[in-house]
Formats: sequence, structure tokens, C-alpha cells
Amino acid sequence: MRPLARRLALVLAGSSLLAACHKADGAGGDAMTAPEMGMGNAGAKVTVTEYASDTCSHCADFNAKTFPAFKAKYIDSGKVHYVFREFLTAPEQVSAAGFLLARCVGKDKYFQVVDAIFRAQPEMFASGDAHGVLLRIAQSAGLSEAQFNACVQNEDSLKALASRVQAAQDQQHIEGTPTFLVNGKQLGTSGEKTMAEFDAAIQPLLK
Repeated sequence: MRPLARRLALVLAGSSLLAACHKADGAGGDAMTAPEMGMGNAGAKVTVTEYASDTCSHCADFNAKTFPAFKAKYIDSGKVHYVFREFLTAPEQVSAAGFLLARCVGKDKYFQVVDAIFRAQPEMFASGDAHGVLLRIAQSAGLSEAQFNACVQNEDSLKALASRVQAAQDQQHIEGTPTFLVNGKQLGTSGEKTMAEFDAAIQPLLK
């Protein structure tokens, strides 16, 4: 099995960008540093970390159905610091391209782009035109087509992403998405969580 970064690079190099929720297979080495993507009060007593993939339908469902209420209750109120960590699920090349795009637009627009990709999942998979959908999202965020192509084909960024995913597997034992950690402790098994489950885990830590 080729390392994840090499396999993704070969796929991207062999197509215009992409063809057309399983865990990604590994790439060796230590995680390369990258800006942490988070929301809310960095000094909050509680940190909720979500490992998610932009091609995971369960992650998209959580983003649409539960995250707005979670954000309003815990993030916007300053009670929770929320951290989003990228993980790759099939098709891995599409997932990787989406996250590379989100980082290329900058931290201020990162979550806007991730949200747009989640919402565009049905169109992307039904049409098989991931390139066209991601390009449209890139352009709406202010990138030209040339900037978009350069972004998703950046080998250093791709290797860094693959290394972060491998670190999640090796250090946190993340195997599926979405997976949530509350103050570093995994909240149940991977999969969507309800507000009741978040309340049960978070409220005792706020006292």
C-alpha cells in the first residue's frame, strides 16, 4: 500500500483534479504543523474537537441539523472552544481537494468554504463533477480558476494534510467521522451526536 500522500498526489496528477465514510490508509512521519481551525473562546473551560471529513455524509448532516444549535448554545456564548480537525474519507482525493481549498481561502473564510462543500455534497456526488462544484465554491470565495488549480495540486500542502490525518489515526485512534472529543476524551463512538449527548458531556464541566 502506497503512503496516503503519494497515492493522493498520483491521483491528482493523473486527472484534471479529481475522478468523479471510510478511514484513510496511512502515511508515515510526524504531523506537519498547520494553523488550528477553531471557533469561540480559546480560554473556555471546555474544548470540543470534531474530526470530520468534507465527503462524509454524516458530517454534512451534523453540520446542517445539529451544529447551528450547538454553535448558538456553546460557541457563541463563550462556553466552549470548538476545534475542527480534518480527516479524509472516500473518495479521498475529493476530500483532500476540498480541505486544501478551504485552507487556501484563508482562516477567515475557512468555515464558510467547509460549510459550502458540505451543502454541495448531494450535487457533487450525483453529478460526478467534483471539480466543477469545488471550482464554483472557490470562485465564490474569491479565487480564480488558476489559483484554485494551483491550490489543490500543491504537493507540500497535500503531504501536510496526509500527515495530520495519519497523526489523528496514530495518536487519537480516529477511525471514522464525525468523531468528537470533549476536553480530550472521546464522546462515544464515531457518528453524529445529539444536543442531549453534548449537554450531558459538557454541562458538568461548566460547573
